[in-house]
Amino acid sequence: MSISTTIKTIQDIMRQDVGVDGDAQRIGQLVWLLFLKIFDDQEQEAELLHDGYQSPIPKRFRWRKWAADEEGMTGDELLEFVNNKLFPALKGLQPRSGEDKAALVVRSVFEDAYQYMKSGTLLRQVINKINAVDFNRQDDRHLFGDIYEKILRDLQSAGNAGEYYTPRAVTRFMVDRLDPRLGERVLDPACGTGGFLASAIDQIRERYVKTPEDEARLQASIFGVEKKQLPHLMCVTNMLLHGIQMPINMRHDNTLARPLRDYGPADRVEVIVTNPPFGGIEENGTEKNFPFNFQTKETADLFLVLIMHLLVPGGRAAVVLPDGTLFGEGVKSRIKEKLLTECNLHTIVRLPNGVFNPYTGIKTNLLFFSKGTPTRETWYYEHPYPAGYKSYSKTKPMRFEEFTPEQAWWDHREENERAWRVPVETFRKNGFNLDIRNPHNSDPGHGDPEELLRAYHQRLAQVQEVRDQLRAALAEALERGT
Repeated sequence: MSISTTIKTIQDIMRQDVGVDGDAQRIGQLVWLLFLKIFDDQEQEAELLHDGYQSPIPKRFRWRKWAADEEGMTGDELLEFVNNKLFPALKGLQPRSGEDKAALVVRSVFEDAYQYMKSGTLLRQVINKINAVDFNRQDDRHLFGDIYEKILRDLQSAGNAGEYYTPRAVTRFMVDRLDPRLGERVLDPACGTGGFLASAIDQIRERYVKTPEDEARLQASIFGVEKKQLPHLMCVTNMLLHGIQMPINMRHDNTLARPLRDYGPADRVEVIVTNPPFGGIEENGTEKNFPFNFQTKETADLFLVLIMHLLVPGGRAAVVLPDGTLFGEGVKSRIKEKLLTECNLHTIVRLPNGVFNPYTGIKTNLLFFSKGTPTRETWYYEHPYPAGYKSYSKTKPMRFEEFTPEQAWWDHREENERAWRVPVETFRKNGFNLDIRNPHNSDPGHGDPEELLRAYHQRLAQVQEVRDQLRAALAEALERGT
């Protein structure tokens, strides 16, 4: 049975269980089970490669002891074990020593995880299906990477969970252009399910890793932070699938909850690549972790300030941001002034509508910048739809190959019908509005926000004038009739 068929069968089994309500719970249930199976498969490999390897999980709670036997526990016995013994043990796992980071990884995965299933018989059926996959086989591991992407896309129909999925084409392009090198620390401070980090791992491994020592350096240089439990669990599992043997640097935390001044030199990194949640509002008090001039509750704005702070001089970043950040005023203008003053915002790739459908139709942009020198000019590249497309969809998603023109243009920049450059003086004159439309395109695009607002008020005044005229004419007609 293929892996895709296995996953579909598992989801069908879960749909029969009265305890699992909706896609988000079904995915959460599936992923903690997958985590334990993948972790156990990798431990079996570690035991062969490293003499004296000791698991952080007590023997009776390891997957091979309670789940691997198809004729093992089932029904109420299995439910009682999972609910009352396995989960409490993993949630309370204590390191055996200061060096036992693995226990902390497992505990962080399970501290907010849930066992939703109410039928021990159906749970056994799910476990037996998962046992059919051997995550130590390279073929199974690679195939499952594609299935994992499908699971992530399923989050798009699971309410707010869809915010964690960035199309693979976008993550690959951003990482490709940043070109993180071996030994550079790569951070995603809002890592979701780890898509950007997975792309970085794949690319660094393909381009730069030649020896076991190189691989060890790669393993130690990938960092992610995620606030919510389900995407954090998926991120840790994703890192295991991508060969990070012990993903201790994937933290379950909120990077915005720490005062900016508390981030010191040891926290700074060479590369940041991220899609911070946009449209989100942080809880009261979070903004006070930032300097007064940059205090706002809008999540994406705070992340942009944090990213600038966390880069080392010469560090590079690629960030997904909505159009609202480009033309926003007030605090947004002050943040953009800081960006242009402290960093070289060298490129903005403007994406068309629908890249993040069906989660959001908001137009988005890819900002590329480096820290340490101020911006002199910014190049824009307007990414078009492929021929024959009017939008993207589940059946017609964005593909990495669409970015081939940008890749060819990147190191040999010239203005064309898709590319143009804007000197920093233009931004300063227009109040740091970065929403600059393509001068080679007759489509007026968004237009200047102030001009649009004035036109809107003028149109309202015209409508009111027509209403007044109609009211007067009606009153006059009624008066003549009487």
